[in-house]
Amino acid sequence: MLRVAEQYAVTDTGRQRRANEDSLLARAPLFVVADGMGGAQAGEVASRIAVESFQPGLEDASRAETELAELARAANARIHDLSHSNAEQAGMGTTLTAVYVGEEEVAIAHVGDSRAYCLREGELLRLTDDHSLVDELMRQGRLTPEEAVEHPQRSVITRALGPEGTVEVDTRSFRARAGDIYLLCSDGLTTMLAEEQIRELLLANPRLRDAGEALIAAANEAGGRDNITVVLIRLEEVRAGEQPRDEDATIVGAPAVRPPVSPRMPRRPPSGRSDSGPGSSARRRKRMRRAGALAVTLVVLGLIGSGAYLALQSVYFIGTNGRGLVTVFRGVPYRLPGNIPLYSGRYVSGVSASTLTSQRRRTLLDHSLRSESNAASLIRSLELGQLE
Repeated sequence: MLRVAEQYAVTDTGRQRRANEDSLLARAPLFVVADGMGGAQAGEVASRIAVESFQPGLEDASRAETELAELARAANARIHDLSHSNAEQAGMGTTLTAVYVGEEEVAIAHVGDSRAYCLREGELLRLTDDHSLVDELMRQGRLTPEEAVEHPQRSVITRALGPEGTVEVDTRSFRARAGDIYLLCSDGLTTMLAEEQIRELLLANPRLRDAGEALIAAANEAGGRDNITVVLIRLEEVRAGEQPRDEDATIVGAPAVRPPVSPRMPRRPPSGRSDSGPGSSARRRKRMRRAGALAVTLVVLGLIGSGAYLALQSVYFIGTNGRGLVTVFRGVPYRLPGNIPLYSGRYVSGVSASTLTSQRRRTLLDHSLRSESNAASLIRSLELGQLE
């Protein structure tokens, strides 16, 4: 049985766009990347609707492909209806690549030119086909990969969620293995970096956070012409008798340390006490009371820990990442002993903190705890130059 051992998700505006129309969902075992398109902020709306449609998750994991396709078609209907009822969002659409990690297989649903890859034993395997004009021409043998790179219509996609009332969703299941690394990304990454470069960066950075940051940095160094979204997932085997982790957990904890059990325990000298003696019932009741008290204590600690985790997932703050870009973080701006952060990056803007006035830095980057909507609204206004 497989599970998600490590994950990292980040989206970056890039160097040539003012706003970010990509959206993502990274909530194990379900991961989604959507790249919106359309005038004004319509693309942002379309990609957000696509991601929101997947937030409830799958009702029946045994039908993963079917349920992913149904969720994609539901998102298509919502986007299509909205684009026809609001003139400002007419014609909007979005790509979609969704991955569900099952016990033995990874199920994939795909529309557009965002991609899914698997890094296995040093080889990068592409798991999706682009629904784009240049890829269609290459599949027909009318265009070489080298010609496709510089083709003037390389950004034209032939299938997306939203433009039509119905949409064909590609699905497949891929036999997974422990140690696999899965990459979901928007074309802001793959149009800037060749697949060999992506493979080399993944191999050079075993820690997924480092790999994700390296991919974003390399795409920006290559020009950063579009928004860049990267979701990385590493799988591991669940050992016999081991309980799966909470599906919402994003940080892998160390397993509990148990004392080794010797196959043969040395005999102890008789203690003069016997469980069949007159006091045996009292001793058994005492042991049961202790066990009951321990169980209650563990339940209480578990509830406290769960409450603390949920609390950390519901608050956000604004700061800067290692590259000095204004970033939205989920959690609280503190670290535990051992340099363990109580936060994770959720959205990287295209705005460098060095371009802000000292007053703006003090008010925006003060690490105040915010709601997700408040943090997102501030960042959006900042990127559009509308922050007062």
